[in-house]
Amino acid sequence: MRDTIRLTGVRARGHHGVFDHERAEGQDFVVDVAVEVDARAASGGDDLEHTVHYGVLAEQVVAEIERDPVDLIETLAERIAAAVLTHRAALATEVTVHKPQAPITVPFDDVSITIRRTRGGVLPADRDEEEE
Repeated sequence: MRDTIRLTGVRARGHHGVFDHERAEGQDFVVDVAVEVDARAASGGDDLEHTVHYGVLAEQVVAEIERDPVDLIETLAERIAAAVLTHRAALATEVTVHKPQAPITVPFDDVSITIRRTRGGVLPADRDEEEE
């Protein structure tokens, strides 16, 4: 059984992208984070020390978006996942970085990347199929 803490729609302005105007002007990025935890210790003792403090996590996500620019949202997603996994209670994470103002010449709603990471590295592509 997996317990999951979710942050959805964390927004901040970053200067990521391959084009000069993206770096100079910046744009909004939206991040969704799911953190796999074992919530039994935290709930059993009603103790914040045994879980991931979602307020602190949200601030870390914003800090990662706002820090030094990178070319790719894939790189940004990796940085955010690494920050998530610094929390002792975090077993794994799924991070989605949305770039709704991406420089695309056709109408679109969103561009995003979703990555899954554990303390040991990359998760299998489709865990549900493997568990069946």
